[in-house]
Amino acid sequence: MVACMGLSSGVVFLIKDLHFKKRPLICHTYQQLKIMARVCFITGKKQVTGNIIRRKGQSIKSGGIGTHVIKVVKRVFKPNLQRVRVKLPTGQVKRLWVCVKALKAGKVLKA
Repeated sequence: MVACMGLSSGVVFLIKDLHFKKRPLICHTYQQLKIMARVCFITGKKQVTGNIIRRKGQSIKSGGIGTHVIKVVKRVFKPNLQRVRVKLPTGQVKRLWVCVKALKAGKVLKA
């Protein structure tokens, strides 16, 4: 959810962070807001690290003695980000990184 409120110091954007356990609203002016590469402008989704776990052996359920972990390799999970022309509440048109989840939910007004 992106809402706009007019103040004497400029326009303030309220961004609800949906990805990280429903945190409270964060207030930014658009000039102060740092737009980072490959981070969703609406939800704040970014890449996270995880593991690829390699297993060997036959499972007990299918008649074996069980699978065993033989290797753990680091990997990166990337969000599905699209570069979209967005019409901001100020009337400006900006190209921003937005995740597909936010686009499907209608949280972005395309220009």
